[in-house]
Amino acid sequence: MTDTVLETENLAVTYTGDRRVEAVKGVDLAFPENRLTAIIGPSGCGKSTYLKALDRLHDIQPNVEITGEVYLRGEPVYDTDEPAPEIRKQVGYVPQEPTALPLSIYENVAYGLRIHGLFDSKDDLDELVERHLRKVNLFEEVSDRLDAPAAGLSTGQIQRLCLARSLAVEPDVLLCDEVTSALDPISAENVEETLAELAEEYTIVMVTHSMDQAKRLADEVVFLYLGEVVETNDVRSFFEDPQHERTKRFVSGPTDDEYAVSDAT
Repeated sequence: MTDTVLETENLAVTYTGDRRVEAVKGVDLAFPENRLTAIIGPSGCGKSTYLKALDRLHDIQPNVEITGEVYLRGEPVYDTDEPAPEIRKQVGYVPQEPTALPLSIYENVAYGLRIHGLFDSKDDLDELVERHLRKVNLFEEVSDRLDAPAAGLSTGQIQRLCLARSLAVEPDVLLCDEVTSALDPISAENVEETLAELAEEYTIVMVTHSMDQAKRLADEVVFLYLGEVVETNDVRSFFEDPQHERTKRFVSGPTDDEYAVSDAT
């Protein structure tokens, strides 16, 4: 039986600014070990809002209220004295827009390792940087210019560098938020291949707007609509035999008007 690594219990996220909006509404979900779970749904349904709540990224935003709980290997993520940066070390996050730190390619990967003191020597650090660049299929492309500014890489290479940077601190979970949406088709294919390989040893939760991508990569699929879970199932059952009428309509090709929502992402 597959162990649950990450789960949420009655998790709700409410924006409390000029207009109070409950973007995520009491979500109960469990994410199994070494599986890739895709969260799909129309634009504005709360997918990214939910994902960011999993490693307390809303802590750095004003006017956001979190209720319920997230559990990482059975331990609470919110009701804890553990600092948020330590939580984020265990639950890595890769955003939609690839962003390189204003450092060399080498130092982008080494950044978290230095902050958390996760190496014993320069040789050890060199080995760890190379190992994680290889994990994302990037080392052969950059091995002769590790000291060059990372900003000089292509957008697709920077996205794989972001993956390497997140993986370097050995997280339990990797969160991916629309990580191929800003990429050209060839770069997106490279990132997809990398994610498929990583799913063999990491628990991955991926938000995607593409049902085709979910079909290609996911083991499990969650359909989120207006901040609530409509349906969750293994990928084959989800697409071939959806149980909820709203899911059936969505996977068969919804109209923009039918699923037009704009209060959260």
